[in-house]
Amino acid sequence: MTPLELVSARRGHLARLANQRGAEGERDLHLLKADWTERPRGARCRKLLSVLAEAGKPIKASAFDALILPPSVDLDDAASIAAHLDEIIFIEIKTANQARVKPDFEGFFFALTENEITASHLLGEQHRVALYNKVTGDILLTSVPDIVARAKSSTWQLSLQL
Repeated sequence: MTPLELVSARRGHLARLANQRGAEGERDLHLLKADWTERPRGARCRKLLSVLAEAGKPIKASAFDALILPPSVDLDDAASIAAHLDEIIFIEIKTANQARVKPDFEGFFFALTENEITASHLLGEQHRVALYNKVTGDILLTSVPDIVARAKSSTWQLSLQL
């Protein structure tokens, strides 16, 4: 096998196994679920994370992609966030676009980050994971503990940036 053939084969393998359009899938799911709010940005996100930290739940913004908010919460007002904190649901979205993923999400391969696992531990039932199959449109709202209990295999890795 030539180096070019090896690179081509590797790219084909990665295309089958990797979801290269995760952010696009997250945006698609926001459109499907009208009661979900995209993760706030800037000052609103910092305010939400600050209120969480003050409540003993210091999580990072990368631990969730969307929120289910009570109608009366104002993300511009720390007091409003604090008053409704126990009612806010934090959702991490994992997107599949491979035909091999079954309706019950069997065959779905994805990673959970340390930040997502920590948020799940600190937030409990307030942290949910939405598995979204772009091919079939199926959505499963679950949790990190349920996913781990259901996993057929797991591989731990260390991700580094130099």
